[in-house]
Amino acid sequence: MLVASNRGPVAFATGDSGELVLRRGAGGLVSGLGQAAADAPPDALPMVWVCAALGDADRRAVRAAPAGRLDLAGHDTGGTAVRMLDVDRVVFDRAYNAVANRILWFIQHLLYAPASQPVFDPSFRRDWAAYEAYNAMFAEALAHEAAPGASVLVQDYHLTLVPGQLRRLRPDLRIGHFSHTPWAPPEYFRMLPDDVGEQILRGMLGADRLGFLTDAWADAFTECARGLLGVRVEGRSITVAPPAGAAGAGHTVRIGVHPLGVDADELRDRADASDVAARAAELVELAEGRRLIVRVDRTELSKNIVRGLAAYRELLRTRPEWRGKVMHLVCAYPSRHDLPEYREYTAAVQRLAAEIEDEFATDTWLPLRLEITDDYPRSIAALSLAEVLVVNPIRDGMNLVAKEGPVVSRRDAVLVLSREAGACAEMGRAALVINPFDIQATAQALHAALTMPAADRRRRAGELAAVAGRLPPRVWFTDQLDALAADRPDAPISRRDAR
Repeated sequence: MLVASNRGPVAFATGDSGELVLRRGAGGLVSGLGQAAADAPPDALPMVWVCAALGDADRRAVRAAPAGRLDLAGHDTGGTAVRMLDVDRVVFDRAYNAVANRILWFIQHLLYAPASQPVFDPSFRRDWAAYEAYNAMFAEALAHEAAPGASVLVQDYHLTLVPGQLRRLRPDLRIGHFSHTPWAPPEYFRMLPDDVGEQILRGMLGADRLGFLTDAWADAFTECARGLLGVRVEGRSITVAPPAGAAGAGHTVRIGVHPLGVDADELRDRADASDVAARAAELVELAEGRRLIVRVDRTELSKNIVRGLAAYRELLRTRPEWRGKVMHLVCAYPSRHDLPEYREYTAAVQRLAAEIEDEFATDTWLPLRLEITDDYPRSIAALSLAEVLVVNPIRDGMNLVAKEGPVVSRRDAVLVLSREAGACAEMGRAALVINPFDIQATAQALHAALTMPAADRRRRAGELAAVAGRLPPRVWFTDQLDALAADRPDAPISRRDAR
């Protein structure tokens, strides 16, 4: 089994004396693979994770490792073989920042204002060539590392071309691709240059199986494939014809939906740790008995923090009874500051937070606290103390904060949830669902959450926590592996895929 992703399970930093310091990776994928590795039988073939070197310390480690294999260089990679790719800095920046994060992310999250953006000029073609080369490096590394008939799981929008490239190199492999983002509808996806959109779709359709977080994103992909490529779609199967002039009957691509949850036991254990307890005590002192409205996000454009702050201001303007009785704790951690749009968005968040404080703060009441320094224990503490949790993205593949909050909540937090978050498909029944663009409706939802009867809060919180822990990363990951192994061309469509 092999996994490919931009970010790997380990990363390196440079210590005070110039030595390399290994750090464990974070996130659901790392957690899921780590547990899958731990559960593997003793005689199983080793897992290989192919990832990119993200910084200078990573590159130093790679260059000192045999063929980039960190495990063979003696590094503790958690029982998983890790091949890290030494990608040229310029190629990486163009592929990762210019294409993956500035174009594909914006397309999939519907972030462009089409009157002015995007613009695909000659510089885009230079960047796209780097994205093609970046994907080719992964495909070649996977082809080299894979045993005959191995299963390969490729992750996310950074590597959309890899399945097709890898199929040409190693047709014996079982190839899956999983999208952690939403997928754009055809009319929006068509903003990409025609040949680029076709390359992405055909690259994805090089897989045997494509995974998505929700039915909505899976359906959007199949509509793109049908509308732009003319492929035949039957339920959750896509028939791909061979390239013009090529022999053979093509192949069938199965579409699977695999919602991602959280490891509830692990998360609750983390919430009981001493550093989280210390942060919680600080926040309780800061709130001074007031009711806490909490959000925890990166300052990512799709997270919609500015409108969330505007809704809180609207609550205080239209419901003056809450002045002095609530506090909004906003953990908004900087993200992707290599891109000017993100620097500007972070500044907009800070400006609006300052305006709210100027308008409402008194000598005895701070209406809002904005934290921009990343602090995981503080984030967990904030989620545990929230009485209202705001998750209002414009569009989100899943949004794990919506699941983490209910799992660690000690105050039966009411979840105010955007209908455009992937998590809404599972959690909408027990949350207060909002249109993320409607500031007044969001303010009304905040008021409804604060005034909800205790019994209703308790019932909803219990349902949310149960849903959140239903598919932890280990189960999410192994389900995909099992489905990929089972989805042979002559296999019937499973009941799960036929939904």
